[in-house]
Amino acid sequence: MKTVRWILGALVLLGILLVVILYATDVVFLPSGREHSGFFARALYIVILSALMVFFRILKGPTPADRIVGVDILGILVVGLCAILALATDRSWYLDIGIAWGLQSFIGTLALAKFMEGRTFDD
Repeated sequence: MKTVRWILGALVLLGILLVVILYATDVVFLPSGREHSGFFARALYIVILSALMVFFRILKGPTPADRIVGVDILGILVVGLCAILALATDRSWYLDIGIAWGLQSFIGTLALAKFMEGRTFDD
């Protein structure tokens, strides 16, 4: 039964990914009429789909370590989202937000990993 669920889940995700790649629509807050606006819309949809899967892992993770990894991956996805928005809108302050978010995500992941080991923060 578990194998059937995995196969069905993989087929659904593959179908959603194909729909996103083949039939991406314009995103409201991205500027339209640019040369690569379709690429940015597709990339944005893929990041959002990945974030939804990561949220599922954070909520349903079988172990706390899986949840920590999910939070770390979510931080990476936010940095990727900032990079996509910076390229699409030609505003560099999105990169500043992405760098700050990446640093905070890294420090938070280290703190959670130390907490999971049972060590104090001053070790």
